[in-house]
Amino acid sequence: MAAYYHSLKPFRDVFETGNPILTYHKLGPRPAGVRLKGLYVGTKLFARQLAELRAAGFASGALETCAGPRAGRHMVITFDDGFENVLRHGLKPLAKNQFRAIQFLVADRLGQTNAWDLGAGEVPERLMATAQVRDWLAAGHDIGAHTLTHPFLTQISPAAAREEIGASKKKLEDLFGRAIEHFCYPYGDENAAIRDLVQAAGYRTACTTAAGANTATDSPWALKRFTARYPSRNLKAIWARLWAG
Repeated sequence: MAAYYHSLKPFRDVFETGNPILTYHKLGPRPAGVRLKGLYVGTKLFARQLAELRAAGFASGALETCAGPRAGRHMVITFDDGFENVLRHGLKPLAKNQFRAIQFLVADRLGQTNAWDLGAGEVPERLMATAQVRDWLAAGHDIGAHTLTHPFLTQISPAAAREEIGASKKKLEDLFGRAIEHFCYPYGDENAAIRDLVQAAGYRTACTTAAGANTATDSPWALKRFTARYPSRNLKAIWARLWAG
C-alpha cells in the first residue's frame, strides 16, 4: 500500500523517525487521456510542497546517508524516468527553496518517450535528451540509473537483468563523465537476487516504491520513499490503513 504525500502535516511525525525520501514522476498539467493521473503533480502544488518543507526546516539530504541514523531534518527529492517536464517546471521552485534533486534516467530512452507505458494505453511524454540532462546537472542536481529500457527486472532472465542494471550505469557514466552511484527499480520490482545484482554493479544505493522513513536497520539497496501526488479523497483512509498495523 502506497502512502501518498500531499502536505507535511500528516507526515510530520513519521518524518521525524528516520530519513524520508519523496518520489515524483511528472510535473505540470495533465494531458487529456492520461490513465495514471497520480503521476502528475501540478506546478503550484509542487512549489507549495517544497516551500512548506523549507519553512519547516528541511534541507536537501543525500541518498547514501538514508540507511543510517537520522540525519536531522533532511529530505531527498527524487524523480523517476527523466521526464522533460521536470526540467521545464522543476528547476525554478527547486532553486527558490534551495533543494537539490536526483533524476533516475532510463539510459536507452534519452530524448524519446515513455515507451514502457504506451502498450497499456498511457499518453506519451517526452524524456530529457542528453543536452537537457546536462542542463539539469549544471543546475546542481544529480542523476541515477533506472535501467536501460524500464523492464520488470524480476520477470526477465538474470543475465538480462544484470545487463539492464550494469550497462545503464556505464552508459550514463560515459555520456556525462560522472560516477553513477544510485539506482531505482522500475515499478519497484525487486527481490533479493535483483538487489544483489545492483550491489555487485557498484551502486551505493537503490530506491524502491515501499513507503516509510529510512533508518539504520534498512538496506541502502532497498530505500523506502513516499510518493508525492495531488490530494485524494481517499488519502485519510489510505494513511489510516497503512499505519493500522
